[in-house]
Amino acid sequence: MSIVKTMALDGVNGYLVEIQIDVCGGLPSFDMVGLPDIRVKEAKERVRTAIKNSGIPFPSRKIVVNLAPADKRKEGTFFDLPIAIGILKAMGEINWTKLKNFESTIFLGELSLDGKINGMNGVLPICIEAIHLGIRRVVLPKENAAEASIIKELEIIAVENLKDVIDYIRGERKIYKPIFTEEINENHPKEPFIDFSEVKGQETVKRALEIAAARFT
Repeated sequence: MSIVKTMALDGVNGYLVEIQIDVCGGLPSFDMVGLPDIRVKEAKERVRTAIKNSGIPFPSRKIVVNLAPADKRKEGTFFDLPIAIGILKAMGEINWTKLKNFESTIFLGELSLDGKINGMNGVLPICIEAIHLGIRRVVLPKENAAEASIIKELEIIAVENLKDVIDYIRGERKIYKPIFTEEINENHPKEPFIDFSEVKGQETVKRALEIAAARFT
């Protein structure tokens, strides 16, 4: 069994999610529990194919994925990467011995079928909340590195594909925290800025606020 940490959003508030994975004998299956929505359930095929296309055979075994806490609905596609890492750990393909402070590391990212890690919405509020929850390192898509780097207290590990993450955990690849000094100037806000695109769910509330704001434009 393996456990990998990630985070999810409830509105603009982030909360920790434990990806608990068990790979065992029995009829081949891939089951996911813990109130996943349809996009999270679809991660099964993305993860399966991304692992195979990263040069690692996918196991013909019984796989159970639990998203804890189980009483909160999980939405979105950024659970793909932590699920894949958890499966690889449970298979014995990777271990954490060369990755320091793994307990304070979270993984975020949507996988393509070829193993590429796609950018996503909601990274900034997750990173803001992460530091309050004791997280010190975030492994995330390279496309989101600039916004995540606003939070100086976090070590940002920006990756392009699943193979990069595997090599990084194995200690075979050194990935440095990105620096985007050329993108920061006096015209940028001094504090992290969040807009409605960063808010997960709450569609009725957002619509009401948009209508209210339209009166004053």
